[in-house]
Amino acid sequence: MQSDFLDALMEKTVLPSFSSMGPAIRRRRHDWSPLESCNLAGKVVVLTGGTSGIGQEAARLYATLGATLVLLARDESKVRHQVEQLRTSSGNDDILWFIADLGVREQVLQVAAELAENYPYIDVLVHNAGALFNERQHTADGADLSVELMVATPFLLTARLLPQLGNHRADDGKQPRRGPGRVITMSSGGMYTQGLHVEQLAMSDADYSGVRQYARAKRAQVILNEMWAERVAPSEVVFHALHPGWVDTPGISDALPGFVRLLRPLGLLRSPREGADTLVWLSAASEAAACSGRFWHDRAVRSIDMSDSTRQADTPDRRAALWHWCENRTGEIVMPGTRPPHVAESPVFQQPEK
Repeated sequence: MQSDFLDALMEKTVLPSFSSMGPAIRRRRHDWSPLESCNLAGKVVVLTGGTSGIGQEAARLYATLGATLVLLARDESKVRHQVEQLRTSSGNDDILWFIADLGVREQVLQVAAELAENYPYIDVLVHNAGALFNERQHTADGADLSVELMVATPFLLTARLLPQLGNHRADDGKQPRRGPGRVITMSSGGMYTQGLHVEQLAMSDADYSGVRQYARAKRAQVILNEMWAERVAPSEVVFHALHPGWVDTPGISDALPGFVRLLRPLGLLRSPREGADTLVWLSAASEAAACSGRFWHDRAVRSIDMSDSTRQADTPDRRAALWHWCENRTGEIVMPGTRPPHVAESPVFQQPEK
């Protein structure tokens, strides 16, 4: 999408960009291709946080576009019902699920191993799971749950699934390459309000604010997206982050009821479909395969800073400290110049029965 004065003005003034006005204007001005024109048949998409809000709508779109969709969920009854509905509504039977609490590291490791065993190739890994807790919640070992869900767990899943995400050629060397895998992280416009914090990535109990804690974790996601792109060749895996704007979801209603009461009557909140648009587009668009480490909103690359304070806080030392924090927290070491090792495809690939 070509930049223009109106688009830049919308972005700078925030409200028209983040609200429902953003996609309404940009869709017409930039002649967006409909998502229905995308084809994900034969592509394996792994999606976290796909049972509610934006993720639920993204799951519906992925299923409709023909993807082999794999949902990672905590509530088996809920996801089973959702999968049954998706299969019926889309006519796509290649929709499965794995159960894991993404706030429990042992379960994350287990589900990563199950995915690697059952899917030699993963085309798209979507980190959508996250939550804003107005009252702090903890993991079993006392860590902040929101930081675990939105920073540590995506880092761990990405590191463990790099071999499956890497660009592969068929064993006979004659078939076209599948193209680079894609790792897509759903961030939030709230990250613009917080600079990069590492020592205070998890806020103290005395200073805790759910909104600020959420924004700090989302800022870390965006920085890590750039750092992954520096470490892994874009011919192997591309990394992209995005924010969806202000979307009318149950999660935002519960976390920020005043914000929703103000904007909903004015029609300024986006629909879940509008919130999922750029996420699904990045999963299929050729533009996303041609670059890496970008931050997107409404199908266009955006700056990760809107103020000098966040820009000045983003130093090489703090970035290095954030990467080391992730390595220490997860036990995964990813060196610069990493090339995902190719995996051997099973002679007969059996999808897991659910």
